[in-house]
Amino acid sequence: MTLQLTAEQQAVYDAIEQTTEHLFVTGRAGTGKSTLLNHLSFHSDKKLVICAPTGVAALNVGGQTIHSLFKLPIGIIGNQPIEQNRDVKRLLKQIDTLVVDEVSMVSADLLDAMDRSLRQARERASEPFGGVQVVMFGDPFQLAPVPPSDPTERSWLRDNYTSMWFFDAHVWREAELRIHTLREIHRQHDDEFRSLLTAVRYGRVTAPMATRLNEVGARPAPTDGIITLASKNATVNRINARELERLPGRAMTAAAEIHGDFEGARTFPAETELVLKEGAQVMFLRNDSDGRWVNGSVGEVSRISRTVYVEIDGEEHEVEPIVWEKLRYQIDPESKQLSREVVGEFHQFPLRLAWAVTIHKSQGKTYDRAVVDLGTRAFSPGQTYVALSRIRSLEGLYLNRPLTPGDIFVDKDVMRFMDEVAQAQRAAKAAVEA
Repeated sequence: MTLQLTAEQQAVYDAIEQTTEHLFVTGRAGTGKSTLLNHLSFHSDKKLVICAPTGVAALNVGGQTIHSLFKLPIGIIGNQPIEQNRDVKRLLKQIDTLVVDEVSMVSADLLDAMDRSLRQARERASEPFGGVQVVMFGDPFQLAPVPPSDPTERSWLRDNYTSMWFFDAHVWREAELRIHTLREIHRQHDDEFRSLLTAVRYGRVTAPMATRLNEVGARPAPTDGIITLASKNATVNRINARELERLPGRAMTAAAEIHGDFEGARTFPAETELVLKEGAQVMFLRNDSDGRWVNGSVGEVSRISRTVYVEIDGEEHEVEPIVWEKLRYQIDPESKQLSREVVGEFHQFPLRLAWAVTIHKSQGKTYDRAVVDLGTRAFSPGQTYVALSRIRSLEGLYLNRPLTPGDIFVDKDVMRFMDEVAQAQRAAKAAVEA
């Protein structure tokens, strides 16, 4: 699909393309970070490499995982020597711009290891990231780095970093990063709901705000075409299995075809065995090139034959299996040009049962209406914000229980960082005006 950038997005794109500055591109949910990244991927004239901290995130942006790209070991890297073969060195020497998506999930240790790898490969030890322009996309209010399970590794991080977050990496302080905050919200157009979401995002919900959210959310949820956003996998699996069992008729299973190099189930972008019945509520996992649906659209299976037919808003569409390609960057031995090689393919219908989905997997999706199920309480900072901000309008919000103060909290390190950003931006504005 042709992507039309807003003036705000175009300004960031131009900053990436026309300068060599390091950039952090952030913004609240629904401000178009993914749209900008997709546009950059297809239109950049630079030797651009995209990476992400997880396999699914890398697949979604047509990139490579950080560990695969840099050939880094799993776990804390610390001060241990970084081994690089000739191919890795060649590749890293060719990069003009390195894009890191979902950077909020990248630990400080990993970002410093990426910095060391680039300096080492490019033999430019005194320059942050070895002279490569680094562009980071992400929102620390939504996704956090996963702490190591090993207590020794956790202790090492505490001794060497202020926090695990990417913005506490040593290279972050050394590199001069320009922060671009996308402010134009495209998902919600209701000023009241935008205001409430801002309060939830920053953990500043007043009693009247909480009352308003709970009063709206307490309405009985409709039974047709609504999705539940749940905090736990067990809840999602139980709801989907229960609703599928209630449907009459025989279940049909579509097995994925997997070719080449895929590391394992955690990197698969869809179900390896998709079980469907006519009448099943499903969610699309990819945008349609013809614009018939987008990633996150919810519909109902109307027929199953050689392909699957799904009805969305009263219109039936034929859905065929698609291919997710796992990519690897390489240097062409003859042209010496940077290119992307397909090293694995995953063939499956771009569908998932969608009476329920985890809040984590709802990341980046948009729903007209949803039931938010936080269990007994939200268990991670920003979780409630992610869930509520998936929904287009206040009228589309339903809660399985009232929100409590314990459901709305923000990581103290994120607040510290954002306060620093705000101060720096005010100082820069004052300097320009002076």
